Amino acid sequence: MKNSVLFHPTCDLNDTHPDKIRFVQLPFRDFGTKRAFAGKIRTAVMVEDTKLVQEELFSAKGDGGVIVLDGGGSMRTALLGDRMGERLINNGWAGIVINGAVRDAQLLAGLDLGIKALGTSPVRSAKAGTGAIDVPVAFGSVLIEPGMFIYCDADGVLITDEPLAI
Repeated sequence: MKNSVLFHPTCDLNDTHPDKIRFVQLPFRDFGTKRAFAGKIRTAVMVEDTKLVQEELFSAKGDGGVIVLDGGGSMRTALLGDRMGERLINNGWAGIVINGAVRDAQLLAGLDLGIKALGTSPVRSAKAGTGAIDVPVAFGSVLIEPGMFIYCDADGVLITDEPLAI
């Protein structure tokens, strides 16, 4: 089943469905060429370790979905670089939202992928395999669960329980 959903601008969704959206209140920056993207969510939580995510999510078929990674807001190590970004594209992911850092920002800027993160770090993450996949995560004053839907653009990140239309 395809996870992708029709993108609608976050401002329009907020105005049309204020009771059905939750705004993720973090100062995300855009890194890929896709500045507007939406999809069904898969989640992961880890801090400064990407082995589990690379093996379980980045290699999985994305079907137009969006990965939401909770890295605890850590800026010490990057949770995505250019090679993993290319893997996400090749596996059909629409985008990724990271409560943490990325690296290879110049190369990420050329990838046809939606990438939102808090900032950058040149430091590679650990590869111990700690963390969890498809579990509820909470950041930016929002609880985000696998199977919810996300809408991202220059105005922010919104979470909904179901796909919404304008």
